[in-house]
Amino acid sequence: MAERPPSEIARETLKLLASRRLAPTPDNYQALYDEIAGSRSVMPFPDGPMASILRVMPGQTPAQKRLLGQFERAVAQRDWTAVQSTLVGYANLALQPAAGATPVATASDDTPPANLPPDFAETLARLVDTLQPSLGEDDARMTAMAQQVSTFLRDPPAPISTAQLMLQNFVFRLSFATEEQAAIRSTLLNLLHLIFENISVLSVDDKWLHGQAQALTAASTPPLTLRRLDDVQLRLKDVIFKQTEAKARAVEAQEQMKDMLATFIERLAQITDSSTTYQGTLERCADLIGKAETLSEIAPVLQEVMAATRAMALDSRVAREELQDLRERTDVKRAEIAKLQEELDRASTQARHDPLTGTLNRKGLDEAMEREIARARRMGTPLCIALLDLDNFKKLNDRLGHTAGDAALMHLAQVTREVMRPQDLLARYGGEEFVIVLPDTTTEQGIAAMTRLQRELSTRFFLQGSEKVLITFSAGVAQIHDSEDSQDVVRRADQAMYLAKRAGKNRVHAA
Repeated sequence: MAERPPSEIARETLKLLASRRLAPTPDNYQALYDEIAGSRSVMPFPDGPMASILRVMPGQTPAQKRLLGQFERAVAQRDWTAVQSTLVGYANLALQPAAGATPVATASDDTPPANLPPDFAETLARLVDTLQPSLGEDDARMTAMAQQVSTFLRDPPAPISTAQLMLQNFVFRLSFATEEQAAIRSTLLNLLHLIFENISVLSVDDKWLHGQAQALTAASTPPLTLRRLDDVQLRLKDVIFKQTEAKARAVEAQEQMKDMLATFIERLAQITDSSTTYQGTLERCADLIGKAETLSEIAPVLQEVMAATRAMALDSRVAREELQDLRERTDVKRAEIAKLQEELDRASTQARHDPLTGTLNRKGLDEAMEREIARARRMGTPLCIALLDLDNFKKLNDRLGHTAGDAALMHLAQVTREVMRPQDLLARYGGEEFVIVLPDTTTEQGIAAMTRLQRELSTRFFLQGSEKVLITFSAGVAQIHDSEDSQDVVRRADQAMYLAKRAGKNRVHAA
């Protein structure tokens, strides 16, 4: 949208002043101008008054000289934040006690204020910089305050008293911002849950839609992670595509069924009309025969009856053939609709499987783990969880492309299926991470199983073009404890996997 010229905004401002019967004061004019322009005007920087203040600022002590230099740079750059920071520094100089004295020192004292260690000040500045993106950009005041604190801490020496005051103000403002962000996220999640529940309620007859609604509800249940959301997004895109295609074909088949039914009804109507006409012809001919007195009068009537009978027989035969054809076509379409419904049901079940590798996804993994945990505790048998992460997967994607990355994931899933036992379960946990559920397995046995899988992968390459590609993985193995749930044991396996990564990759660590 093109920006409106200031002259046009000014004319509308004057009209709005008159229509609202406001006094034409500078403040009223400025407020209405900003309202029409849709932006807030920047107040002019008072260079003259600031220069006058600069000339009378004290600069005898080293600390005052440093602050005076900061103030001079702030005025030259017209930086209100820096001006505020400098004035706070001057105010805190008056609070610094003189060495060996109990009274509060004045601005003329030569005792320099205690300063933050440079390394600690830089750490605090990085902390503020890290917090800022998570708070969003809607709160301009919060953003300006964070930049002010970060700039002050990186401009040594930073007096402790000034830094303490600025950090206290920042933390106070931060508490409100974090509460607001938490409330926004909670409200959005509640709205999403209402939408998903409404989809489930409104789609009682659409089983294919229930899988999506359930998956989205599970994905939007805290704790949220980007890995979970990315995994659900990729899976639902594939499911939605398959379901949309199958749904369109089902709708097309239903429309064809409607057309055939309409043809059937039309043909029945034609048969009824033909029968009515034939009956009328017979009644008329019977009446003529009854009135006839000679054989010559009866002969034409008999010929008309025979002609009508032949036409009726021909119509009946044609109608029978057409109805038989309609019946056969109806049976074919009924079978096609049943097949399409089966495809939709299969698409719904894919909401529990990863479309790329065919393994269980996060929802399918959660269900399988709850089932296996309950079984292990009921039978008193051990249960292990192994979390695998492909080594150097990003480099593989960058060098050979995402198609090769997908091929690597499918290769790992295929080899794992061939190596693992029938009772073991394989799931894609997200991205290049997989989870293997190992029933009746101790930690030592789980480590041995992952080591065997690593050896098997080292002997089996997959081809990407003419290049043989070897993939390896790092894994963490955790045996579930009596007091743990599925999330706890996966978290321990994940931590062990990161230790394996840091130890040199292509390793297996126990949790």
